[in-house]
Amino acid sequence: MLGRSGGRWSGITVTRVPATCGAPPCHHGGMNDGERAGGTTDEDASGGASEDIGAGGDSLMVFDTSYLYFRAFFGVPSSLRAPDGTPVNAVRGLLDAIARLVEQYSPSRVACAWDDDWRPAWRTDLVASYKAHRVLDEVPDGVDAEETPDELGVQVPLIREVLEAVGMPVIGVAEHEADDVLGSLVTQHDGRCWVVTGDRDLFQLVDETTRVIWVGQGVAKHQVVDSDWLLAKYGVASERYVDFSVLRGDPSDGLPGVRGVGEKSAAHLISQFGSLEELVSSALDGTGPLSPAVRRSVAESAEYILRAEAVVSVVRDLKVSVPSELPLLVDAARVTELSERLGLSGPLTRLVAACS
Repeated sequence: MLGRSGGRWSGITVTRVPATCGAPPCHHGGMNDGERAGGTTDEDASGGASEDIGAGGDSLMVFDTSYLYFRAFFGVPSSLRAPDGTPVNAVRGLLDAIARLVEQYSPSRVACAWDDDWRPAWRTDLVASYKAHRVLDEVPDGVDAEETPDELGVQVPLIREVLEAVGMPVIGVAEHEADDVLGSLVTQHDGRCWVVTGDRDLFQLVDETTRVIWVGQGVAKHQVVDSDWLLAKYGVASERYVDFSVLRGDPSDGLPGVRGVGEKSAAHLISQFGSLEELVSSALDGTGPLSPAVRRSVAESAEYILRAEAVVSVVRDLKVSVPSELPLLVDAARVTELSERLGLSGPLTRLVAACS
């Protein structure tokens, strides 16, 4: 059981590894089964909501790359193949999604965030169950291998190759997830930001200048998430979304939440307490407006709650460089070669045009 000392919690140490940049290897993140259903092609990436975050100014659009290519793999027909038979459905879907959204929102800058480590040790040290169900092989002192379909695994190096050929900045940081890269980029950019993802935990990034373009139901049905959207949908402000997510839990990430607490009760608890620490304190001290059942559940989950808060919170101070303004610096020879080798001349041409 956690204890308190001098008004602060003892019995738990939350540490963060140093933010060091590294060349991103080809690892990929995942989604839950519901998020994997459906994808995007040129034909279906044609609609969605649109919102301006103030007129003019410098704007940045950043992409949750692994989410997008996982979604594309499960949504775009597997029959889509290169002339040599290599599957390219994930490559095609990712290119179409990026091109469509860049065309629609016309950002000044773009970047793809990469999972250098999809399950960082510093997060699993806090909550051991974090993404544990998606581990294929544990790698001591390295990055665990994630369970990934073979036909997607062969496309991940191709995705890196294609993005680099068109000059798309691909940014990863050692011992951190793409979420942390996204959070750090939008924090450091002085201007409007759009974060393209289907991961609800990134709703914590929403503020006066940042919107999440949520593609959990596909690019065609994407929603622009701002503070009003969050209040209407969940009854919580973006700055309390981490607390909301911790209490509710997220089975797709191996986070159990608090027993008996769903979305409505999580939002209600957040409205009653200014922080998770205050909530846990009330439960353990037997004070405050908690019902006996909720008090018992929160007290039983006290250590999990405070550890999970650090796991769910996106790192926002990594040493990353905001990308240069468009157009991209395209390697025309490589793009031509890839267009022919992969049979993706149309999608590559469209992406280059969108980012010109």
